[in-house]
Amino acid sequence: MNTTDMLSEIRDANLNYLMLARQMIRADRASAIFRLGLSAELCDLLDGLSSAQVVRLAQSNMMLARFRFDDEAILGMLTRTNRDTTLSQAHSALLMATQPIEDIA
Repeated sequence: MNTTDMLSEIRDANLNYLMLARQMIRADRASAIFRLGLSAELCDLLDGLSSAQVVRLAQSNMMLARFRFDDEAILGMLTRTNRDTTLSQAHSALLMATQPIEDIA
């Protein structure tokens, strides 16, 4: 994959992420805050963007979404093959809920 293709893929991922985030925020704000790991203020900002602003923001050459699993325990629970997937996902959600919400200043 060359650099041009990679940048195009990043822009597509950014646009998809922003559109999904806005849809989640509008459907169930509290759940979106938890699932996206964003602050209420950042959710308000995303929800208030115009379509043109979303497209402009998506054109960044850097990924807007970031990998949230800094904790190996959470990542391990989500990736290990386990007979009780529901329990593993619930435990992971509890661990993630204790992590601080992103505050991008």
